[in-house]
Amino acid sequence: MKDLLHKIYKFSNSWTGTVVIVLFVIFFIAQAFRIPSGSMKDSLLIGDHLFAKKFAYGITMPHIPFLEVSIMPWSDSLRLIDGDTPKRGDIVIFRPPNNIKQHYVKRCVAIAGDELFVVDKDLYIHHKEGDEWIKNNFKDFETVVFAGKIWVKNPYMKKHPGIHHDDKIVNNGAYPTPIFNFGPIKVEKDNYFMMGDNRDHSNDSRFWGLVPYDNIEGTPWFIYFSIDENWEIRWERVGKTPTDLEAPAILEKAREERIRTDKDYHGIS
Repeated sequence: MKDLLHKIYKFSNSWTGTVVIVLFVIFFIAQAFRIPSGSMKDSLLIGDHLFAKKFAYGITMPHIPFLEVSIMPWSDSLRLIDGDTPKRGDIVIFRPPNNIKQHYVKRCVAIAGDELFVVDKDLYIHHKEGDEWIKNNFKDFETVVFAGKIWVKNPYMKKHPGIHHDDKIVNNGAYPTPIFNFGPIKVEKDNYFMMGDNRDHSNDSRFWGLVPYDNIEGTPWFIYFSIDENWEIRWERVGKTPTDLEAPAILEKAREERIRTDKDYHGIS
């Protein structure tokens, strides 16, 4: 046993061993990402650098970092091993179906079997479990009856207060229709509906459709570095998980930064 451990030690200290270990970690355990856009404000901010938990939803097909080339180029598969599936409310890292060489970070708002629509920016969901389940689990939420079913209005805003709308974005014909009105649709098997927390500035499933399970890469683990537009380090965010970032003090500071930097921004990212 001692000889085996010594060989492993020597291998890990070689250039080859170092490369193998680093690639193994990136491919299967954790990968570094930087938040490049504001679609997840106030939950995640531009300049947040985070580690993604790659094994949260099974094992995806490894891709060479930066090149985004599969280590098995002869295969079109994006997944090696199935595992857990995203739950409603999870923040998910995935490859959008319209460009699988990119990574997006959004919140899963509906799973297979759920139905949803958007009216005047508000999200309404009829959960696949049915009306009685909805009555028992959303007693303190506003609901409506449509097409003979109960729909929950904005079911995530209470638990995830980083979700918000931009009062500057109004339905005057200057902005894409899906921001204001969308659906209704039913989420297909093995698919998920993703939306950004910065609802009026998010390029998400309202525009390019459902995300297949095979495209799911992982979930944010924790922030290892964060810097704002003035190159100042956001120390209060370093080491925090997505749940930690929903603490009132951290969220309020993120909201203040968003209001300050977004006052003249009207785009979708």
